[in-house]
Amino acid sequence: MYVYIYDDYLNKPKYSRVLNKLEIRLTDLGLGGKIIRLGTIKNVKDLIQSEIKTGAKTIIAVGNNQTINKIIGAVVDNELYGFFQKNILLFIIPVGDNNSIADSLGIKKDEACETLLARRIKKIDIGTINNKYFLNKVSLESLGADLEIGNNYSLEIKERGQIDIINLANKGDLTKEVKSNPQDGLLDLYIKTKGRDYTYLTVKKLKINNKNWSLLIDEGERVSSPAEIGAIKEKLNFIVGKDREFE
Repeated sequence: MYVYIYDDYLNKPKYSRVLNKLEIRLTDLGLGGKIIRLGTIKNVKDLIQSEIKTGAKTIIAVGNNQTINKIIGAVVDNELYGFFQKNILLFIIPVGDNNSIADSLGIKKDEACETLLARRIKKIDIGTINNKYFLNKVSLESLGADLEIGNNYSLEIKERGQIDIINLANKGDLTKEVKSNPQDGLLDLYIKTKGRDYTYLTVKKLKINNKNWSLLIDEGERVSSPAEIGAIKEKLNFIVGKDREFE
């Protein structure tokens, strides 16, 4: 059974035509299912748990980066996580802006329904930052950043620029030298400062030791440091597109 979870911002009138067209296409392809709108629902964890118990097999986030991250958080912190991790598929249908996760997964707005139908499945790492989760990356200003990498290495950056801690890269993150793998249980630390070449490290975990440092999660939500960043042990199953940014 397909369960479509619509983010609350999609209640705005400007999205009505897009959603009507989407629902017609899903029905035409035999992909109809239950639609749940988050506007009136606060506890996403209980919602997903209930849907799994009643037979949901594919959970589809309709929205943007923050939509899929809400669902991932509800899944990972759920008492049914072990079952979910083995038996349930995740997908995102991008609507509106801030959809770098869909881009990285190879899901195009005008082809999302066909991508869902094709059911290409990949197991993907989930990044964690304190009590939140991410798919793409965590970004922060480099000047003055105090990083603790693993248990034996620390780095304080004295130049202005940007730090990206990448799990699932998108086109803007990649260079010929850097290839990100969201299936290896590791994160890619990518530092670019003014007048210098990129610094690139593969890490299992790291800490941002600064207090009240602004961190951007998946180009959508901001949180403050100090922060511990890593990847959870178990991967989740995603339906992906053929033009994704990984093998």
